[in-house]
Amino acid sequence: MSDDTEQPLAQKQEEVIRPEMRSFWRDAEGCPLLPDMEPVSTVRDSLYDLIPLGPRERKLIGTTPFLRLQQVKQLGFVYRVWPGATHTRYEHSLGCYHLVVRALRSLLYRGEHGGLDGISVSSIRALVVATLLHDIGHYPYSHTIEELGHPILLHEKVGRSIIEKSEIATIIERDYHLSPERVADFVDPPRNRERHPDDELLSALLSGPLDVDKLDYLPRDARACNVPYGGVDVARLISALRVHTIDGMRRIVVTNKGISPMHSLLHARQEMYDNIYWHHTSRSFQMMLVRAVQDALSAECLTAEELVGLHDASLLELLQAETMPESTRALAVDLDKRRPYKVVLEVSRKAGRFFNRLDALYWDAERRRRIERELAAALTEKLDMKIADYEILFDIPRPEKWEMDLYISFEHPPVGMKPLMSWVEVTGLQPDDLARYEQHQRRIRVLVAAHLREKIQARKDDIVLSLLEQLVASVH
Repeated sequence: MSDDTEQPLAQKQEEVIRPEMRSFWRDAEGCPLLPDMEPVSTVRDSLYDLIPLGPRERKLIGTTPFLRLQQVKQLGFVYRVWPGATHTRYEHSLGCYHLVVRALRSLLYRGEHGGLDGISVSSIRALVVATLLHDIGHYPYSHTIEELGHPILLHEKVGRSIIEKSEIATIIERDYHLSPERVADFVDPPRNRERHPDDELLSALLSGPLDVDKLDYLPRDARACNVPYGGVDVARLISALRVHTIDGMRRIVVTNKGISPMHSLLHARQEMYDNIYWHHTSRSFQMMLVRAVQDALSAECLTAEELVGLHDASLLELLQAETMPESTRALAVDLDKRRPYKVVLEVSRKAGRFFNRLDALYWDAERRRRIERELAAALTEKLDMKIADYEILFDIPRPEKWEMDLYISFEHPPVGMKPLMSWVEVTGLQPDDLARYEQHQRRIRVLVAAHLREKIQARKDDIVLSLLEQLVASVH
């Protein structure tokens, strides 16, 4: 079957899900619509026991770009604090693939009653492939390096390049009869180009308020860290998925039976950020890596393109090479030997303008580095001690988004309610409520090399704080 993305929308003769297909669910070429219908192998998983793979999926996970994910930890340096957190992007990608197949099956069975009748078969295939490949572009240590900004591309952009240009593209074209560009659009949605409307609909299962990404990583991360925060009723949420038309567009919604599990999902996400993802020691390692890579890039000892094919261990080894700048080598050695920088100052949102000025440095890595260096130089003079310009770092966690653009459906709505209502209307929980909680929990930290902590912390109130306030006074 030729790929329908290569024809104008008005000319498409699209193969769609029909009621009579429900007993066997195969496309026009006889291939199973869902890959676990005729699996050729299985992967044993810590969350889902067995994950069935079809022949095409087995080819994809055997490619060089996908195998690299076995050596990219899901949580970067979190394993330095929670030793069990050695799980990888490989496992997470397989888990998301497994969940999207379960979600599609649930919706397919519902047919005309809130299901996928009339949905493009090729859109379903494209979603399955894209979910398996959604993290293919991650750098070593996952999200950490992306905090540098330019010239570091977001991993979704890198993923698009890999999907469209590597050996993966051949498998997508030859075995799935899809264009790699269409699959990449699920991973890196285009802003100025029309997509197939069914692709837009199904994209919500991969990236949205309720997506398989969150449904996998929260329980997986919590289990690996052996903490009780990540409990999510995944089965209940999947069974609550429906398709409804809202303002002329089909959208994924959740029945009222999914309200309580959605609360649990939001709570789990908040708890994981507070206790795991923003843990001060893990964040310290991340900032050390960011600065090591930043200095290597600035010295032209490393390029953004070279980072793409590396994994965790190979990057750390490369950063310790003799050809790297002194700062990069020193930081990489400390990372390798588990010598985290220590917190000497924390700033909360209650600090008002001072916090906001520091926070603005998240979006300007070069300016952040310049102020780090200026603070090191000023403290060297004030405290009469030698502080290298890379021995003071700022930890500014990425501001998170907490929007809940989700609709709830009621088969028998209570008096005063409608069959279809927004999450805010049903629960009374505003996005600002979630954002305010994050604002109270999120801290900006000043980190220093361990051997400097005692002397610098002793003068944090009368010298460190005043110097830092002066240095960031011009930041808007």
